[in-house]
Amino acid sequence: MGHGGESRRTQAFDGELGDAVARAQQGDEAAFAVAYRLVQPGLLAYVRGLVGAEAEDVMSDAWLEIARDLGRFKGDGAGFRGWTATIARHRALDHLRRQRVRPRASALEQDLLELPAPHSTHDQAMEAMSTEQALALVGRLPRDQAEAVLLRVVVGLDGPAAARVLGKRPGAVRTAAHRGLRRLARQLAADGVTDEAPTTLGEST
Repeated sequence: MGHGGESRRTQAFDGELGDAVARAQQGDEAAFAVAYRLVQPGLLAYVRGLVGAEAEDVMSDAWLEIARDLGRFKGDGAGFRGWTATIARHRALDHLRRQRVRPRASALEQDLLELPAPHSTHDQAMEAMSTEQALALVGRLPRDQAEAVLLRVVVGLDGPAAARVLGKRPGAVRTAAHRGLRRLARQLAADGVTDEAPTTLGEST
Protein backbone atom coordinates (compact mmCIF):
# COMPACT_ATOMS: atom_id res chain seq x y z
CA MET A 1 0.00 0.00 0.00
CA GLY A 2 2.92 2.38 0.63
CA HIS A 3 2.83 5.51 2.73
CA GLY A 4 -0.21 7.72 2.72
CA GLY A 5 -2.44 5.05 1.21
CA GLU A 6 -4.78 5.57 4.11
CA SER A 7 -5.04 9.32 3.57
CA ARG A 8 -5.62 8.94 -0.19
CA ARG A 9 -8.45 6.53 0.55
CA THR A 10 -9.70 9.02 3.09
CA GLN A 11 -9.76 11.84 0.52
CA ALA A 12 -11.84 9.73 -1.85
CA PHE A 13 -14.18 8.95 1.02
CA ASP A 14 -14.50 12.63 1.86
CA GLY A 15 -15.90 13.59 -1.53
CA GLU A 16 -18.58 10.93 -1.24
CA LEU A 17 -19.14 11.80 2.41
CA GLY A 18 -19.57 15.52 1.69
CA ASP A 19 -22.24 14.76 -0.93
CA ALA A 20 -24.07 12.37 1.39
CA VAL A 21 -24.05 14.88 4.26
CA ALA A 22 -25.38 17.67 2.03
CA ARG A 23 -28.23 15.44 0.87
CA ALA A 24 -28.90 14.22 4.42
CA GLN A 25 -29.22 17.84 5.54
CA GLN A 26 -32.03 18.19 3.01
CA GLY A 27 -33.84 15.30 4.67
CA ASP A 28 -32.58 12.40 2.52
CA GLU A 29 -32.54 9.44 4.94
CA ALA A 30 -30.73 7.11 2.54
CA ALA A 31 -27.94 9.70 2.29
CA PHE A 32 -27.74 9.86 6.09
CA ALA A 33 -27.28 6.08 6.09
CA VAL A 34 -24.40 6.45 3.61
CA ALA A 35 -22.74 9.11 5.81
CA TYR A 36 -23.19 6.84 8.82
CA ARG A 37 -21.60 3.88 7.00
CA LEU A 38 -18.60 5.96 5.95
CA VAL A 39 -17.70 7.42 9.36
CA GLN A 40 -19.02 4.89 11.88
CA PRO A 41 -16.18 2.30 11.66
CA GLY A 42 -13.47 4.87 12.41
CA LEU A 43 -15.50 6.59 15.12
CA LEU A 44 -16.38 3.30 16.78
CA ALA A 45 -12.72 2.25 16.83
CA TYR A 46 -11.73 5.65 18.27
CA VAL A 47 -14.38 5.43 21.00
CA ARG A 48 -13.43 1.82 21.74
CA GLY A 49 -9.92 3.08 22.39
CA LEU A 50 -11.38 5.45 24.98
CA VAL A 51 -14.11 3.42 26.69
CA GLY A 52 -13.59 -0.22 25.70
CA ALA A 53 -16.56 -2.57 25.53
CA GLU A 54 -19.21 0.15 25.98
CA ALA A 55 -18.22 1.83 22.71
CA GLU A 56 -21.39 0.70 20.89
CA ASP A 57 -23.64 2.30 23.54
CA VAL A 58 -21.62 5.51 23.57
CA MET A 59 -21.81 5.69 19.76
CA SER A 60 -25.56 5.17 19.64
CA ASP A 61 -25.92 8.20 21.96
CA ALA A 62 -23.48 10.11 19.77
CA TRP A 63 -25.50 9.31 16.63
CA LEU A 64 -28.72 10.53 18.24
CA GLU A 65 -26.96 13.83 18.88
CA ILE A 66 -25.43 13.92 15.38
CA ALA A 67 -28.84 13.30 13.79
CA ARG A 68 -30.47 15.92 16.00
CA ASP A 69 -27.88 18.62 15.25
CA LEU A 70 -27.20 17.77 11.61
CA GLY A 71 -29.00 20.89 10.40
CA ARG A 72 -26.48 23.04 12.25
CA PHE A 73 -23.41 21.39 10.70
CA LYS A 74 -21.57 23.46 8.08
CA GLY A 75 -18.67 22.01 6.13
CA ASP A 76 -17.39 19.31 3.80
CA GLY A 77 -16.72 15.58 4.27
CA ALA A 78 -13.49 16.11 6.21
CA GLY A 79 -15.28 18.68 8.35
CA PHE A 80 -18.06 16.21 9.06
CA ARG A 81 -15.56 13.62 10.26
CA GLY A 82 -14.04 16.16 12.62
CA TRP A 83 -17.45 17.30 13.84
CA THR A 84 -18.72 13.76 14.48
CA ALA A 85 -15.43 12.82 16.19
CA THR A 86 -15.88 15.79 18.55
CA ILE A 87 -19.40 14.68 19.48
CA ALA A 88 -18.27 11.05 19.91
CA ARG A 89 -15.39 12.19 22.11
CA HIS A 90 -17.65 14.28 24.37
CA ARG A 91 -19.99 11.32 24.77
CA ALA A 92 -17.06 9.03 25.58
CA LEU A 93 -15.62 11.44 28.16
CA ASP A 94 -19.05 11.84 29.80
CA HIS A 95 -19.28 8.06 29.96
CA LEU A 96 -15.81 7.82 31.54
CA ARG A 97 -16.73 10.44 34.13
CA ARG A 98 -19.78 8.38 35.09
CA GLN A 99 -17.62 5.22 35.23
CA ARG A 100 -14.92 6.82 37.35
CA VAL A 101 -16.30 4.98 40.36
CA ARG A 102 -15.08 1.67 38.95
CA PRO A 103 -12.25 2.11 36.43
CA ARG A 104 -12.03 -0.73 33.94
CA ALA A 105 -9.07 -3.02 33.48
CA SER A 106 -7.82 -2.83 29.93
CA ALA A 107 -9.80 -5.31 27.85
CA LEU A 108 -7.30 -4.61 25.10
CA GLU A 109 -4.39 -6.76 26.31
CA GLN A 110 -6.10 -9.83 24.80
CA ASP A 111 -5.62 -8.65 21.23
CA LEU A 112 -1.86 -8.52 21.65
CA LEU A 113 -1.76 -12.24 21.11
CA GLU A 114 -2.88 -11.74 17.53
CA LEU A 115 -0.28 -9.32 16.21
CA PRO A 116 0.80 -9.47 12.57
CA ALA A 117 3.52 -11.77 11.26
CA PRO A 118 7.13 -10.55 11.37
CA HIS A 119 7.95 -7.59 9.16
CA SER A 120 11.22 -6.06 8.21
CA THR A 121 10.49 -2.51 9.37
CA HIS A 122 8.48 -0.75 12.05
CA ASP A 123 6.63 1.16 9.32
CA GLN A 124 5.49 -2.02 7.64
CA ALA A 125 4.39 -3.39 10.97
CA MET A 126 2.38 -0.22 11.62
CA GLU A 127 0.77 -0.49 8.17
CA ALA A 128 0.00 -4.18 8.58
CA MET A 129 -1.74 -3.65 11.90
CA SER A 130 -5.47 -4.03 11.87
CA THR A 131 -7.59 -1.54 13.76
CA GLU A 132 -7.98 -4.08 16.59
CA GLN A 133 -4.23 -4.48 16.93
CA ALA A 134 -3.69 -0.74 16.84
CA LEU A 135 -6.29 -0.41 19.60
CA ALA A 136 -4.65 -3.11 21.67
CA LEU A 137 -1.36 -1.26 21.58
CA VAL A 138 -2.90 2.18 21.90
CA GLY A 139 -4.43 0.95 25.16
CA ARG A 140 -0.92 1.10 26.63
CA LEU A 141 -0.24 4.70 25.62
CA PRO A 142 -0.89 7.78 27.74
CA ARG A 143 -4.32 9.23 26.90
CA ASP A 144 -3.07 12.25 24.92
CA GLN A 145 -0.85 10.08 22.70
CA ALA A 146 -3.54 7.41 22.31
CA GLU A 147 -6.16 9.94 21.21
CA ALA A 148 -3.81 11.68 18.80
CA VAL A 149 -2.86 8.35 17.18
CA LEU A 150 -6.49 7.17 17.00
CA LEU A 151 -7.76 10.40 15.45
CA ARG A 152 -4.94 10.52 12.90
CA VAL A 153 -4.70 6.81 12.02
CA VAL A 154 -8.16 5.38 12.71
CA VAL A 155 -10.53 8.30 12.10
CA GLY A 156 -8.19 9.65 9.40
CA LEU A 157 -8.25 13.32 10.46
CA ASP A 158 -5.43 15.62 9.43
CA GLY A 159 -3.35 17.37 12.12
CA PRO A 160 -5.36 20.61 12.39
CA ALA A 161 -8.69 18.71 12.47
CA ALA A 162 -7.42 16.35 15.18
CA ALA A 163 -6.21 19.38 17.14
CA ARG A 164 -9.68 20.97 16.94
CA VAL A 165 -11.35 17.79 18.19
CA LEU A 166 -8.93 17.63 21.14
CA GLY A 167 -9.05 21.37 21.79
CA LYS A 168 -5.24 21.62 21.56
CA ARG A 169 -2.66 23.36 19.39
CA PRO A 170 -1.77 21.42 16.20
CA GLY A 171 1.89 21.34 17.28
CA ALA A 172 1.01 19.63 20.55
CA VAL A 173 -1.15 17.03 18.77
CA ARG A 174 1.56 16.42 16.15
CA THR A 175 4.09 15.81 18.93
CA ALA A 176 1.72 13.50 20.82
CA ALA A 177 0.95 11.47 17.67
CA HIS A 178 4.64 11.26 16.84
CA ARG A 179 5.57 10.12 20.36
CA GLY A 180 2.72 7.65 20.40
CA LEU A 181 3.71 6.11 17.06
CA ARG A 182 7.35 5.96 18.12
CA ARG A 183 6.35 4.21 21.30
CA LEU A 184 4.15 1.76 19.38
CA ALA A 185 7.04 0.97 17.04
CA ARG A 186 9.26 0.21 20.06
CA GLN A 187 6.47 -1.87 21.55
CA LEU A 188 6.07 -3.84 18.34
CA ALA A 189 9.79 -4.51 18.26
CA ALA A 190 9.71 -5.64 21.91
CA ASP A 191 6.77 -7.93 21.17
CA GLY A 192 8.82 -9.53 18.42
CA VAL A 193 6.59 -8.27 15.64
CA THR A 194 9.55 -7.00 13.64
CA ASP A 195 12.34 -9.34 12.70
CA GLU A 196 14.83 -6.54 12.19
CA ALA A 197 18.13 -7.20 13.93
CA PRO A 198 20.12 -4.16 15.08
CA THR A 199 22.02 -2.79 12.07
CA THR A 200 25.45 -3.44 13.54
CA LEU A 201 24.73 -7.15 13.89
CA GLY A 202 23.38 -7.30 10.35
CA GLU A 203 26.57 -5.76 9.02
CA SER A 204 28.94 -8.03 10.94
CA THR A 205 27.52 -11.29 9.49
